[in-house]
Amino acid sequence: MKKYLIVVLTILLIGCGKSEKNIINKVVKKYEDISSYSMDGTLKMFNGENTYSYKVNVQHKKDDLYKVQLINEVNNHEQIILRNKDGVYVLTPSLNKSFKFQSDWPYNNSQIYIINRLIADIKSDDGKILEKEKEDSYIKTKVNYTTNTDLQNQRIYVDNDGNLKRVEVYDKDNIIAMEFVVNNLDINKKVEDNIFDLNNNMKSDKVDAVSKTIDDVVYPMYLPDNTYLDKQETISLEDGERVILTFKGDKPFTLIEETATINENNNTSVVMGYPDIIIDTVGCVNTSTISWISNGVEYTILSNNLENDELFSVAKSISSSTITK
Repeated sequence: MKKYLIVVLTILLIGCGKSEKNIINKVVKKYEDISSYSMDGTLKMFNGENTYSYKVNVQHKKDDLYKVQLINEVNNHEQIILRNKDGVYVLTPSLNKSFKFQSDWPYNNSQIYIINRLIADIKSDDGKILEKEKEDSYIKTKVNYTTNTDLQNQRIYVDNDGNLKRVEVYDKDNIIAMEFVVNNLDINKKVEDNIFDLNNNMKSDKVDAVSKTIDDVVYPMYLPDNTYLDKQETISLEDGERVILTFKGDKPFTLIEETATINENNNTSVVMGYPDIIIDTVGCVNTSTISWISNGVEYTILSNNLENDELFSVAKSISSSTITK
């Protein structure tokens, strides 16, 4: 009798293993060789008690053409991450601003809303597992977010047919940090090349005016140990205002807050680094600088003493802070 039970349990376990492997293989096969897709979804970023929500549209076509449109659901602020044959761009159409990057985005990191990167994470993780729920299953894999090493793993939810439903990313304490819910996905849809044209994506209603002053200086809620605000200086500009905050101590850095301006010349600024989401907007990140635009203010953090994780921690505390001094 014992031998019979052992044989039955072994068969069941082998069967479960095959079933899990079949679902994972079905997902990989379904998405790894698609020529194009159009996807709509909702992205939520969790930062302590704050949640930031975006409407997201992703367009992709083979030969490295990508367009990710993100619209902040609170203030309708639109930004676009674009990759075409000329390079990688971040666009803020309402300010007529475009920034060009020498970057391998989206291949430099895991990407919660880029299907190709989700499949790459699945294929590269030998320790991936599949957990079954009532209607859907999720594939748990490691993630690679070089700018935020606190992010450790993700759950890629699919139905029994391998259709992508949502993605959740968790930090080292197993707390959810990001969630992307797929509302609509059309694979192998015909995607026109002009969708990835820089000028076409700058055609948007421009803001009538921007603030000329910084009414409320925002201070970081996070500071590295033994680091403190040493000096604050306000400079009047021809078309606005700039505030320079100098922090000294063991991990010195400079924070610049400047009123955003509308670009009248249609020129594209070339920047070093790569695009990344800074909680409520898309910014530019490199080894010593993070810059972004939020609520009509351009923020820049500069430091040769902060690691990437520390730069992001300071930036996130500025984005989420409502306390002024």
